[in-house]
Parts: sequence; C-alpha cells; structure tokens
Amino acid sequence: MDLTTFLIQCLNSVQYGLLLFLVASGLTLIFGIMGVINLAHGSFYMIGAYLAFTLSSLTGNFALALVLGIVLSVVLGYLLEWGFFSFLYEREHLLQVLMTYGLILVFEEMRSLLVGDDVHGVEVPAWLSGGIEIGHGMTYPVYRLFISGVCLAVALGMYLMIKRTRLGMMVRAGATNREMVQSLGINISLLYRFVFAAGVALAVLAGMIAAPVSSVYPGMGGSVLIICFVVVVIGGIGSIKGALVAALLIGFVDTFGKVFWQQAAGALVYLMMAIILLWKTEGLFKQGT
Repeated sequence: MDLTTFLIQCLNSVQYGLLLFLVASGLTLIFGIMGVINLAHGSFYMIGAYLAFTLSSLTGNFALALVLGIVLSVVLGYLLEWGFFSFLYEREHLLQVLMTYGLILVFEEMRSLLVGDDVHGVEVPAWLSGGIEIGHGMTYPVYRLFISGVCLAVALGMYLMIKRTRLGMMVRAGATNREMVQSLGINISLLYRFVFAAGVALAVLAGMIAAPVSSVYPGMGGSVLIICFVVVVIGGIGSIKGALVAALLIGFVDTFGKVFWQQAAGALVYLMMAIILLWKTEGLFKQGT
C-alpha cells in the first residue's frame, strides 16, 4: 500500500467513524442518560435517509432538506417521548425492548406504505460534488469531507452544551439522580423529552447526510443499530467522549480490516470489543464524561 492509498483509507476510516459517532451519540443520550433500551434507534437513521430522498426531491435543495428534516425529527422525537417512552422509565427492560421492537415494525410498515419497497439514491448536491487531489492522480470526494465536518461540528457542540451550559449540567444531574433533580424543582419530564428529541435528531441527521453516499433501502437501520450498541458498550454507557473514541476505533478497525483481511473484517470489531471489555468491563470512559 503506497502513501496516497494509506491516506485515503485513513480519511475513509475517520469519515465512517465520525458518521457512526453521530448515530451512536443519540443512542448514548437515550440509553445511557435516560436508561431506555431503544431498539428503534436504527429506524430513526432509516427515517433520516428516506427524508433526505423525499425532501430533496420535493425541494430540489439538499441544504433546505437537511433543515426541514432536523425540524421534523425534533417534533417526531418530542411526540414519541410524550406518547410512548415517558411510560417506560420505571418499567422493566423487557417491556422497553418489546415496545421499541414494536415501533420498528410500525416504522417499516409506514415506510412501505408511504414510499414503497424500492431502493433509492440521493444525488450529491452540486456545490459538494467533485474531489480534492491527494496525489498520483487520486482524488478524495468533497462530500465525504463535508460529512466529517458536520460530525465534528456536532461533536464539538455536544461537548460545549453538556460541559459548559446549565442545560448540560441538568442533563448530567438527571442521569445520575433523577429524584434529587426533581426535588430541586427541575422539570425532569421536560428535560428527558428534550434529550430524547435530540437523540432522534442526531440519528435522523446521520441518515440524511449518509444517504448520498449509500443506497436508501428498506431495513437499513438494522445493521446500524447493532454497531451503535457496540459503540456505546465500548465507549462506556452514557459517555459522549467514549462514543466518539469507540466510533473512531471501529472506523479504523473496520476500514483497514476490509483492506488487509476482508474475510474476517466483520469479526474484528467484535473481537476488539471483547478485548476492551476484558480490560475495562465498564467501557473506556465513565458515564457523564
């Protein structure tokens, strides 16, 4: 492997890892902070991809489609938490699994009724088309750099919000001791509603920006859900920083695994998870970090 190819694979690893973080960070908020096992999180990623396809077709403007998709995802998350998830906080995990699995079936049926079962594609917007020359006549797509930039901006925004704002302080406190936060006069129900809506919006945003570089197809959220839980477990349940580090590790292991050892690439990620959990049973970082 020459230096140019190695650099391109490194960029692919970072881009995949950051996109994975964007999805997994939403699951970290919902699973780690609210304590809800949300099997429907992958469906939100699928919804994002189909929103990108539908809204970009209707508006003809990918940037406008992104804004509309985020607004709709926040509304969806708010309504889902109010109508369904708010009743699960004190229930057993089995009931959470059953209800969120039921939501997967509902979302799949709604997707089939509204847009059908065909495979779709989303065009890369003209202002993000083309590539940057790396060397030896090889180029790297500008849109993939755009994906990495969006994910980095979201990661920085989440860090500043959680660590430097009053809202972030309340979120961290609510994750640690729900009853104490309520006794201090904070509306924990509204706080959890905000957290859930943010988690849904992150998954939808990831699906929307990933749509132009991948196909939009039924059931696409299933594989994403599995790898997201791997990210959460490796990074540490409830840790945003852990989700970022774990997602980047998975990005490098998966990308270079497919280059050097394609037959076993899928198993390498889970082997890495097993090794890390043998070393640190609670994941790389603690909750709230």
